[in-house]
Amino acid sequence: MSTLFFSAFVLGFVFNAAPGAVFAETIRQGVKGGFKPALAVQFGSLVGDALWAVLGLAGVGLLLQIDFLRFPVGIAGAIYLLWLAWDSWQEANRDLGTQVSETVSQHRKALRSGILLSITNPQNIAYWAALGSAMGAMGIAEPVTSHYLVFFSGFMASSVLWSFVCAGIVAQLFRRPGANWMSLTYRACAVIFLLLAISSIRNLWDSYIAPKSTAPLPPIHSEL
Repeated sequence: MSTLFFSAFVLGFVFNAAPGAVFAETIRQGVKGGFKPALAVQFGSLVGDALWAVLGLAGVGLLLQIDFLRFPVGIAGAIYLLWLAWDSWQEANRDLGTQVSETVSQHRKALRSGILLSITNPQNIAYWAALGSAMGAMGIAEPVTSHYLVFFSGFMASSVLWSFVCAGIVAQLFRRPGANWMSLTYRACAVIFLLLAISSIRNLWDSYIAPKSTAPLPPIHSEL
């Protein structure tokens, strides 16, 4: 069991440390509000991670691979990324000369962003759908409930630890930034969100639309 816990712990670090939309949103919230909003984004993403983890490890992986479930989730994620890109660009154009004080509403907004980014990320679905049926690769031929609980505990333990580490790094790197630096950071986040949205749309096109449009035509039988 200790080996399984350690494997899940390491996988959790690899999964969460990969740069992406959640990390960009952590920077966007942290550059203005500091440690707490950045941590709120990370905690919010854990809600979505926990949801897909429970579904994947509970054996719902096959259900998550159904196209009519993954496609709308991917569309919703792309739309939200586009909205974040627009919102970040608008924030960059506002007066950022004075640091906005931390408020409960700001923390809730950061938490909500983390939740939505995690839930609407189709890569999370694919990751947990595959992992739910890959326990055998860890030497567990017939996993039982205790194995799933140990794996989930290890993954979430490293995820919580990474949340504090990531928020702390962001808070230190962007501690008391100037107005120009804040504006540049917001614009950079906007570009990242836009590129992620385009990449998500392209993946959806290649996976669900392009194969249908390029399907081979049925053979023509000539009658002599």
